[in-house]
Amino acid sequence: MTVSRVSMHKIKEVLRLKYATGLTQRQIATALGLSNGVVAKYLSAAERAHIPYPLPAVWDDTHLAHELFGSSHQFAPVKRLTLDFALVHQELKRKGVTRQLLWDEYRATHPEGYGYTQFCVLYTAWLKTQRLSMRQVHRAGEKLFVDYCGQTVLIINAATGEVKIAQVFVATLGASNYTFAEATWS
Repeated sequence: MTVSRVSMHKIKEVLRLKYATGLTQRQIATALGLSNGVVAKYLSAAERAHIPYPLPAVWDDTHLAHELFGSSHQFAPVKRLTLDFALVHQELKRKGVTRQLLWDEYRATHPEGYGYTQFCVLYTAWLKTQRLSMRQVHRAGEKLFVDYCGQTVLIINAATGEVKIAQVFVATLGASNYTFAEATWS
């Protein structure tokens, strides 16, 4: 029988919820997002194997799996895809590129790859490893940073229905980071 490490975590949670909190099988299934049958399977395997609760501290996942499923169990191999987050980071700097867009492209080439949430979690973790810092000291009221943001917005006159394109002007004070934004015609 092949068992994943995630399944072992779920089995431990099923045992904890059953014996430490006294929840019913249905409540455990709902809490863990499992089917009622899977919870019943885990609990019956634990009862057949006379698994004590709380689990002994010296038991790791391998020992628990051996007790539950016998010597025939194997842990499923964990497939790790390497992602080029430096490239992802560079692409995100381009106008109109989002994480969702990059993930969609990634999943088109790797259908069995990471889900969107895990993709974002891994990217954020990678981003935290980058040493990006640039200390700038600003005296209050000394500097004002101004620019037009790249994207335009459509302004619709409610009375006439006329549509005009407006640029978005942005100004930020250096010391306080107070920001001012206004749509302007040019």
